[in-house]
Amino acid sequence: MTSEQPKAVDFIFDFASPNAYLVHRALPAISARTGINFDYKLALLGGIFKLTGNQAPMMAFANIPKKLAYEQLEFGRFITAHNITDFQMNPHFPINTVMLMRGALVAEQQGRLMDYIEAGLVAMWEKGINMGDAAAYIAAMNESGFDGAALAAVYNDADIKQELMVRTQAAVDRGAFGIPTFFVGDDMFFGKERLHQVEAAALA
Repeated sequence: MTSEQPKAVDFIFDFASPNAYLVHRALPAISARTGINFDYKLALLGGIFKLTGNQAPMMAFANIPKKLAYEQLEFGRFITAHNITDFQMNPHFPINTVMLMRGALVAEQQGRLMDYIEAGLVAMWEKGINMGDAAAYIAAMNESGFDGAALAAVYNDADIKQELMVRTQAAVDRGAFGIPTFFVGDDMFFGKERLHQVEAAALA
């Protein structure tokens, strides 16, 4: 028997991961079908890697070509399964997303986090923009209806820097070692391929 209301799901999020983009595109259909609410929790992927000793797959499996090939196979399968049509690998990858993530905290304060996330992901994973470059970031955010210069100006704000560090540490303290990571209560699920498990846990 399922509960009347699905459990909320925390989605540990950073723009840096192409898998986070794919998940972002897949979640609306899941929410529409099930009523599950996905709460995006900001955490810096580079910080998570540093705190946990983890690496991106392209580095961790650099000497295992068959593993990398399989990662790409699953990547393509996910795109096909969820009818994701606009993805393109960013030619500047990997990109430092500190500016994007600090700006996201400001957008969250303004009540515009999801609009900001959509804008940032489109720029990163559909338009191939180097969102680690200040001029490119400002231009992309201006085009999306934000004040790009104002967002970029918070880059060195001590409170914003500290808040992102605190949230990143909080994600690690919960068990996160990469992105995308999901939490249904205390239960953790890692990777876009776990969405069916996340859905089942949220509906249980």
